[in-house]
Amino acid sequence: MDVSLYVYDLSKGLARMYSLALTGTQMDAIYHTSIVLNGIEYYFGQGIQTAAPGSTHHGQPMEIVKLGSTELPNEVIEEYLGSLATIYTPESYDLFLHNCNNFSQDLAMFLVGKSIPEHIINLPRTFLETPFGQMMKPQIEMALKGVTQGTGTGPAPGPSVQPTTARAAPPAPQPVAPLGAGTVRMVSNLSQLQSELSSASHSCAVIFFTSSTCPPCKAVYPTYDELAAEAGERGTLIKVDIGVARDVGMKYSVRSTPTFMTFLKGQKLDEWSGATPAKLVGNVRMLLEMAHPAHPHRQLRLPSLQREITTFVVYKKVPPLEKLLQKLPVAFKEGLGVAQVIEFVKLRHSATEPLADIRVPDLHIFATTLTSVYSTLPNDTHFAVVDLVRLLLLDPRASGYFAEEAQHATLLTLLAPLSQDDLSPCPYNLRIVALQLVCNLFSTPLYPEQLTSSSSPLRETCLHLATNSLLDSQASLRVVAASFAYNLAAFNHNARLNGKTDPLSEEDQVELTASLLEAVSRENESVEALHGLLFALGLLVYEAPMDGSLIDLCRAMGVTETISGKMKVEAVQKEPLLKVIGELFSKGL
Repeated sequence: MDVSLYVYDLSKGLARMYSLALTGTQMDAIYHTSIVLNGIEYYFGQGIQTAAPGSTHHGQPMEIVKLGSTELPNEVIEEYLGSLATIYTPESYDLFLHNCNNFSQDLAMFLVGKSIPEHIINLPRTFLETPFGQMMKPQIEMALKGVTQGTGTGPAPGPSVQPTTARAAPPAPQPVAPLGAGTVRMVSNLSQLQSELSSASHSCAVIFFTSSTCPPCKAVYPTYDELAAEAGERGTLIKVDIGVARDVGMKYSVRSTPTFMTFLKGQKLDEWSGATPAKLVGNVRMLLEMAHPAHPHRQLRLPSLQREITTFVVYKKVPPLEKLLQKLPVAFKEGLGVAQVIEFVKLRHSATEPLADIRVPDLHIFATTLTSVYSTLPNDTHFAVVDLVRLLLLDPRASGYFAEEAQHATLLTLLAPLSQDDLSPCPYNLRIVALQLVCNLFSTPLYPEQLTSSSSPLRETCLHLATNSLLDSQASLRVVAASFAYNLAAFNHNARLNGKTDPLSEEDQVELTASLLEAVSRENESVEALHGLLFALGLLVYEAPMDGSLIDLCRAMGVTETISGKMKVEAVQKEPLLKVIGELFSKGL
C-alpha cells in the first residue's frame, strides 16, 4: 500500500505573508499533517481519528508527500494504532508540543521507516523560540483549538480507530472487512453451499432454508443471527433463499420454509421445519456441544487458569541512568542517532516529563548504527547497550517499530551471542538484561505473534535463550526465564480459551513443557522461580488436547509425582500454586 503525508496550512496563507514581520523568522505555514493509506486518512485531534482523504475540516491539503509503500497487513496497522491510543488521547493534545505532526511522525516511522520533513516537525520550536511566539502562545492555542482538534467523536476505544468527519463533509469510508466468524453466511447457489459445508467438515454447520415470501422465516432471523454470533468459530450458520438458489432447493428436496438442517463433522445429523425459536436455539446449542464437547479441565475448580490473562510480565525498573550511560562505549555513544535515543530514554523515564510530550527519535538511523557497530564493541559493554534497548522497548511506539523490522535485524544482532547451546561464557549481566528485554517484547500486541510464528527467526532465538536459562545456577536468571515462559504460555492460553488455534506449534509446546517440567523438578531454592514455572506449565497444559503429545509427555515424565515431591521441600512447599497445579495433573490427566 502507498503511504502519503497530507500537509495542510492552518493559517490559510497568513503565516507566509506576515511571519517575517511579526517574528523575525520566515514561516511558510502553520502545518497540520495526516497519514493516508488504503483510502483512509489518519490524524490526531480528538484522539486518533480517521476520515476520507481530504474530507476533514482542514479542507484540501496544500501538499501531498509520497513517503513510500508498506507491506504491513491492515490488522497489524490497526494493532499498532491501538497501542498508540494511550499516548494520543484527546487530553494529551497540545498545539505546540504534542500535535498531529508528532502522530504523523510516529506512524510514518512504523509504516515506512522514514521521518516526515524536519521543517514540519521543528516549526513549533522555531516559533516558540521567538519573543512574539512566547507572547502569543496562549492566544493562538485558544484561537486554533477548534481548527486543530475538530469536532470528532474522540479516541478509538481499543485497537480499532473510529471514523469521524467534519461538518458538511462526506462520510468517512469504512474498510471492507472480510466475512468472519460469528456471521451468517448468505448462499445463492449450490457451489457456494458445498464450499461452506466443506470448510465446516471438521466442526458443524446449520442450513436455514428460507424464502422472501415466508413471513415466519423473518420472525426467526434475529434468533439465527444471535446464534451465529454465539457460535463464533465453533460452527458455520448458513442461510439460503431457495427462491433464488433453486438448485439448492432441488438438491436437498426442500418442500417448505423455514426448514433447518444440521451437519456434524461433514455428515447430516438432523432436519426439521417450523419457526420455533426455542427449538432452533436448543438444537443449535446441542450441535455445538457435540462438535466441541467441553474439555474435562473445565469441570475442575482452577480459577487461576480458567480466565484470560490480561497482563504480561515486563521489566520496567530503570537503573541509575548516569551509571548506565557511563558503561556505554564511546564508539557507540558517538554513533548516528544514539544520542537522540539516550535523550528519549532519559525523558521517558523522568518524573517531570509526560510521556505524551516526548518525541520518538529516528529509530531507523539508530538501528542502522546499532547493527553495524555492536559486534565490534568490547564484550563487557554489551550488557549496557542491551539494557538501553530494553528501556527503549517499553515505549509502544518503539517496540511497535522494531516488531515490524525486516528479519528482526536489530534484536537478532543483540541476541546473537546468546543463541549458542552453552551460555556459560556469556556474562551474567548480559544474560539477565537480554532475558528482561525479551520479556519486554510483550509490551506491544505486535510481538507475541512474531514470537510464536514458526517462520519468525526471533522465535527460535528467544525460546532457546529462555529454555537454556531455566536450569541456570543463578536463581535470578531462572526467575526471568520463567517469566518469559509464562508470557509465551499466557498468550497461547488466551487464544485457546477464546476458541482459536494455538499460536504455539505443538512441537514448541512440547519442548517448552519438557524444559519447564525438568526445571520444576530441580527447583528447591527459589519460591519466585517455582511460581513462574508452575504458572507457565499450568497455562500450557490447561485445555490441551487429551489425546495430544503434551498430555502424553506429562504422563510419561511423572508430573503428578514431581508436584507432590515439591510439597515436601521446606524452602518452596508454601507456594500456593503447588496445590492448584497439583489438582490439574492429579485429576486432569
